[in-house]
Amino acid sequence: MTRVSFHEYSNLGPDEKAMLLRRSETDISGFVEKVAPILEAVRTEGDRAVARFGRELDKADITEATIKVTDAEFDAAFKLVSEDVIEAITFGIQNIRHFHEEQKPEAMWLKEIKPGAFAGDRFTPIKSVALYVPRGKGSFPSVTMMTSIPAVVAGVPNLAIVTPPAPDGSVDAATLVAARLAGVETVYKVGGAQAVAAVAYGTETIKPALKIVGPGSPWVVAAKRSLSGIIDTGLPAGPSEAIIFADDTVHGGLAALDLLIEAEHGPDSSAYLVTHSRRVAEEALAALPEHWARMTEQRVQFSSAVLSGKCGGIILTSSVEQSYDFVNAYAPEHLELLSQDPFAHLGQITEAAEILMGPHTPVSIANFCLGPNAVLPTSRWARTFGPLSVTDFVKRSSIGYVTASAYPEFAKHAHKLAEYEGFSSHAHAVSAVRDNYLPKRG
Repeated sequence: MTRVSFHEYSNLGPDEKAMLLRRSETDISGFVEKVAPILEAVRTEGDRAVARFGRELDKADITEATIKVTDAEFDAAFKLVSEDVIEAITFGIQNIRHFHEEQKPEAMWLKEIKPGAFAGDRFTPIKSVALYVPRGKGSFPSVTMMTSIPAVVAGVPNLAIVTPPAPDGSVDAATLVAARLAGVETVYKVGGAQAVAAVAYGTETIKPALKIVGPGSPWVVAAKRSLSGIIDTGLPAGPSEAIIFADDTVHGGLAALDLLIEAEHGPDSSAYLVTHSRRVAEEALAALPEHWARMTEQRVQFSSAVLSGKCGGIILTSSVEQSYDFVNAYAPEHLELLSQDPFAHLGQITEAAEILMGPHTPVSIANFCLGPNAVLPTSRWARTFGPLSVTDFVKRSSIGYVTASAYPEFAKHAHKLAEYEGFSSHAHAVSAVRDNYLPKRG
């Protein structure tokens, strides 16, 4: 039987408490060194390197000629995916699109700051974005939906998905279905560090992009970090993580059920049950074997590794306030508030990328079809980043317009500040020198 890590928080020392905040990908310095030759090879060799790494690293039957998914492969995908899965994808897309349409900013707004002087913002789509869809520990049409839909809603004209190929050189059929239904028709069979390099530098087949978004392994995280001066790498989304916060109004078996949602992602995931109720903690421990009995062997292995390791388990706090403090210090990607009255706790949570409320809102629903985006910041970046959104696919330009009637007042104050800061050209540009070039007012 798997030994689940169990921590009585009040009995831990400062160093032990700090260790609980670590994620598996916290230190990726070793990966940065490993990806360096991959990035350089793709930069210099293009498609040849992409295909070679596909064969060597992904063990896939891939050639330079088969990097891009064909129309025939898209069409075949709809025949390979069952009607009920297509129906589920369609349901998810509808909800995700509806949610993200509410986020879309106005194309432009202007406010009259002073009589005759206007300022505002204009929003325009980023011209090209790559969407990373992982595959290593499963197939993720849900990630395809979550990355594609806000980009399509934002109006990005050039979108491409990069995703690792299967051993036979194919792309997951449901991922292709989700891509086409979401409105993305370009998919490349490349994953890992080589995918990030390919969209950063461009190859003979793969067009370079201005930005890449989507979660990935430490290899992907390291590649993004290494190439951040060449391509916008978006929010930091690494291996998945979650906290299940449970108060004494729920059964621990329910908490254990939802804890496994995150833990089954893979051994590099992080998942904790945090509760101030010893009853809930003990019920959760007792329920885990029963839940494991319903899971596939691979997912049992993944979740067991997480819950018995250094990045998962059960944390028993001495009070609900201590639970709040730990959650905010951890700043999780996903947070479930398991309580019959979740809104009683919401006000105490300030650091979480996604907050799911009550016993009927498990991460499963949020990940697949509720609507809010499930591409979220990891590794405590929820302290400064939020979920992927439409605004990640647009850029903002500030707009200013001063009329002739408003100009004199603004020029007077700008001139004084320019002189104080020692910028003579700034000052001359709002002085009588400018007046000599302006039309004389009647």
